[in-house]
Amino acid sequence: MLIPSVLSVVGLLLLLWSSDRFVDGASQAAKFFGMPPLLIGMVIVGFGTSAPEMVVSTFAALQGNPGIALGNAYGSNIANIALILGITAILGPVRVHSAILRKELPILTFVTGISILLLMDLYLSFWDSLALLVLFVLLMTWSVVQGMKKNGDALAVQTEKSLGPRHSLKKSLWLLLSGLAVLIASSRLLVWGAVEIAQHFGVSDTIIGLTVVAVGTSLPELASSIIAAKRGEHDIAIGNVIGSNLFNTLGVVGIAGIIHPITVESSTVYRDMTLMAILTISLFVIGYGFRGRKGRINRFEGAFLVFVYLIYTSYLIKTIVTP
Repeated sequence: MLIPSVLSVVGLLLLLWSSDRFVDGASQAAKFFGMPPLLIGMVIVGFGTSAPEMVVSTFAALQGNPGIALGNAYGSNIANIALILGITAILGPVRVHSAILRKELPILTFVTGISILLLMDLYLSFWDSLALLVLFVLLMTWSVVQGMKKNGDALAVQTEKSLGPRHSLKKSLWLLLSGLAVLIASSRLLVWGAVEIAQHFGVSDTIIGLTVVAVGTSLPELASSIIAAKRGEHDIAIGNVIGSNLFNTLGVVGIAGIIHPITVESSTVYRDMTLMAILTISLFVIGYGFRGRKGRINRFEGAFLVFVYLIYTSYLIKTIVTP
């Protein structure tokens, strides 16, 4: 157990380091080629912050551990809303100014509902996965169309500010490629360690994916959201979460299912996906804003989200300790 545990921690640390380089390199390279800031914020950063989940889940599916892939995706979604947005809101109320994000909130709610319906038969087939990927392509097409518009959206303004001084193209590509290489290597290390831990405790791969792997791959979103909130870039903070959850639900799960059709545990649908859906609907209600009220997550709501996450995680840990 010692070696898998140590290597899992090393894998997580390298994952954090490499994902930051990857996002920075990709964003700066896109900026160098004149990509609009709104498109960078919606697509490049969204893809980059979900890269750990995507790579980890891909390797898990390739190695015949699809439970880690599902647990990673849905566990990350739960952590993104309950833990990351919760902590960010506790540090300071998060306000939603971006009209684009207000459009993405109902889309995320719809996508979450579709994913639950597809898994109600407790099986993620090739065709289910293909349907998710088709939705993913449609969403990316919509994102590109929206991102190409120069309409002064709050997310575009904040993204432009957060990018900082432009790197040279050579440095940007080096950050991109080196980050991707280490990201792949660290993901393989993390998956191996996670499988060994699951086998040691005699619990399903899904539980490990929901806990250790999900929290680890969500750390880039936590760091970037806290930094953005401290700078007053609230739309980036919540945009990271919305974008990541859309990528996870459609892209990450879709790719994993295409590689290896998955028999889904009933608890994944009735416990984990139900909580994910409740949190997503809650985010839609408090983040969208109705009757002229601006979307906002205050400190009390943030504390409640973190409380929910702690209760949920405590239950999962109890499952690991006493399977």
